[in-house]
Amino acid sequence: MSRENVVLLSTADWDNPFWTNKQHVAVELSRRDFRVLYIDSLGLRRPSLSSSDASRIWRRLVSGLKPPRHVREEVWVWSPILLPFHGLPWVRKINRLILTASLKLWMFKLNMRDAILWTYSPLSTELLDLKRWRSVVYHCVDEIKAMPGMPADTLMRAESALVQQADIVFVTSVTLEASRRALNPRTYYFPNVADFDHFSRALDESTLVPDDLATIPHPRIGFIGAISGYKVNFELLQEVAHAHPEWSLVLIGQVGEGDPWTDASVLRNLPNVHLIGPRPYAELPAYLKGFDVAILPNQLNEYTAAMFPMKFFEYMAAGRPVVSVDLPSLVDYAKTVRLAKSVAEFIEGIEDALAGHGVAQQQRIDLAREHTYSARTERMLALVTETQS
Repeated sequence: MSRENVVLLSTADWDNPFWTNKQHVAVELSRRDFRVLYIDSLGLRRPSLSSSDASRIWRRLVSGLKPPRHVREEVWVWSPILLPFHGLPWVRKINRLILTASLKLWMFKLNMRDAILWTYSPLSTELLDLKRWRSVVYHCVDEIKAMPGMPADTLMRAESALVQQADIVFVTSVTLEASRRALNPRTYYFPNVADFDHFSRALDESTLVPDDLATIPHPRIGFIGAISGYKVNFELLQEVAHAHPEWSLVLIGQVGEGDPWTDASVLRNLPNVHLIGPRPYAELPAYLKGFDVAILPNQLNEYTAAMFPMKFFEYMAAGRPVVSVDLPSLVDYAKTVRLAKSVAEFIEGIEDALAGHGVAQQQRIDLAREHTYSARTERMLALVTETQS
C-alpha cells in the first residue's frame, strides 16, 4: 500500500534538544502509513538583540539554502527562510509568496501529492491557501499569542480563521478546548503525553545518574524545561531555596528559551540553586533518576492557564513524585500530583514527597503508561479518517 503524505508545519525546530508534540507526532506518523515533510519553526516571535537570536538567524540562513534533509525513515526536515516581524501585513504577504512557491517545489521533488496539512502554527491562514490541501488538521498545543514578543492581534485573528476552516482541531488542555470548540465543533481534547519507554529508563538499574548531577547533594528537587520568565516562577523558586537551604534545586534547560528577555539573576545568586543548562533528550531519564522530587514551578498567567505541561507524564514515567503549582490542566490528576495554591503549600508538598507521603510510585508509572504518543496518535488518526469519509 502506498504511503500517504503529511506536511507538518511546526513551531519548533526539529533539532531542538527538548522534543515537543511536533517531533513526536512526526515520528509516530512516519511509523504508520505516512511520509512526513517537517517544516521547522517559522519564527513567529519578533527577534531580539540577544546572541541566541542572532545565532539562530545565522543557522537558519545557512540551512534555508539547502533542500529538505532526510532525518529518519519517511521524515524530511525543511528550514525555510522567511522575513521576521509577522505582525506587518506586507511581511506576511511576501512570506506567503516565498513559502508557497518553495513548498510547492520541495513537495514536487519529494513526490508529495494530495497531502494533509498538520499544522501547529496559528498563522497558517496567512501563509498558505488551506483549500489546496487534502485536509487540514490544526493541533493547538499552546496559547501562542500570550508568549512574549508575539504579534498577538495578528495571531488572534489568523488563528480564529484557522480554527473555523480546519477539518479537525486537536487541543491539549480543557481551556483551549472551550475556546476553540466555540469556533469549530470538530474540536477534540487530547492532553500532552510522554514517550513512556524512553523516560521509564530512569527506573532501570543499569541507568546511571550523570556525574554532574551526582556531585550535587541530596535531596535534589528537579525541574526540566525552558527556564523562561513567562513560564517559570523565579520568585517561587527563590522562596523554596530560602526556606530549605539544605535542599538542592536543580534546573535543567536553556535560560530564556522562547523569551530572550528573561533575567534569571535572582536564581544564579542562590548557592543551593543549580542551573546546569540543557541536556540531550537521550540523557534526560538518567537525570530524572537522580531527582528526589520533580517540580512544576510555573507562573500562573494566560499562557500557563491554557498549558498542559509536557513534563508531567515524563516525570510520572520516571516514577518521580511531582509537586506543581495549581495548573488548571492538572486538576483531573490531583490524586497523583500534589497541587499547591500558595508558596507554603508548594514547600509543604515537597516536604511530604521527601517524607514518602502521597501515592505509590507504581500508581504514577501506571498513569504514565496510559498516556503515550503511540496510543494518542492512533486515536487522533481515527478521527482524521472519520472526517475524510
